[in-house]
Amino acid sequence: MLYFESDYMEGAHPEIMRRLAETNMEQTSGYGFDPYCEQAREMIKAACGVQDAAVYFAVGGTQANAAVIDALLKGWQGVLASAAGHIAGHEAGAIEHCGHKVITLAHTSGKIAAETVQAYLASYYADAAHEHMPQPGAVYISHPTEYGTLYTADELAAIHAVCKAHHIPLFVDGARLGYALAADGTDVTLPVLAKNCEVFYIGGTKAGALFGEAIVFTKPELAAHFFSVMKQHGAVLAKGRLLGIQFQTLFTGDLYRTICRRAIVTAHKLKQSFTECGFRLLMDTGTNQLFVILPNKTVKQLAKDIAFQIWEPYDSEHVVARFTTSWATTEQAVDAAAEILRRECELHAKEA
Repeated sequence: MLYFESDYMEGAHPEIMRRLAETNMEQTSGYGFDPYCEQAREMIKAACGVQDAAVYFAVGGTQANAAVIDALLKGWQGVLASAAGHIAGHEAGAIEHCGHKVITLAHTSGKIAAETVQAYLASYYADAAHEHMPQPGAVYISHPTEYGTLYTADELAAIHAVCKAHHIPLFVDGARLGYALAADGTDVTLPVLAKNCEVFYIGGTKAGALFGEAIVFTKPELAAHFFSVMKQHGAVLAKGRLLGIQFQTLFTGDLYRTICRRAIVTAHKLKQSFTECGFRLLMDTGTNQLFVILPNKTVKQLAKDIAFQIWEPYDSEHVVARFTTSWATTEQAVDAAAEILRRECELHAKEA
């Protein structure tokens, strides 16, 4: 079976495994108060160009999202997000469980526009009854989005400008940030991202780490008592150095971007195989997620040999299927998938 179901099917990059094994019997203080975490923090701050940032390590993306949003909001506030946003549909109501409503906005291919955020905020405060409604207290986006699409630097700056005008923070979910940074033609770098939001996180779980995310508060005053908030959300790892070692390794040299680039290259190659076989893409994302429109009968056949995800219905005879490459996807796996696609195309041609 070939696995293109997600980008966290493997364990971790071999260099991370080597470093974890090498330091296995060392004894350090727990909960992130160790030399490895401290060095990783300094490396991340340097890479982001924000030396006074506050950096925390969380065990996973859902915990990171829930802890950050809970820390940013007052009890009566909600968070604005794309209707397709991860927190709106794929985290089992974790934000609502914290007592905060996810206020969904219209999107284009997963992205929300600055104008959409501005229009909602303006209409909210123009409503004489707005005190009866959850107050927008933050804006959440992900980069890449759930559809693998990317914001440009100008789009980020525009959303951030609206947030600053209304005195609310912008939070960027970076669970797949490595693949965004490695994408062709992107003008969003870590320093650009850090400049255009109050808090974001650098995803490790889906980008080469065994587990873990690095949360970066570019405005450290917003991180008051954040360790306690993380504890409440089960986001703190007692053996914290395991997280520090992983991010220290990923940020040594250009490893984080380099390994994520492999996913972009293999995704491009897989995309070419689909298009050569006459299959259409729902959109061209440029990252490691491909959304392909497939006939229902093709889905049945491909699923015998390839693991992928059914994303959403397209029409009565087609669905949108998601194929995801990762830092560990090999050329051989993509070539094998291409051969299966070619056989399927030839079969359909004979039937026609």
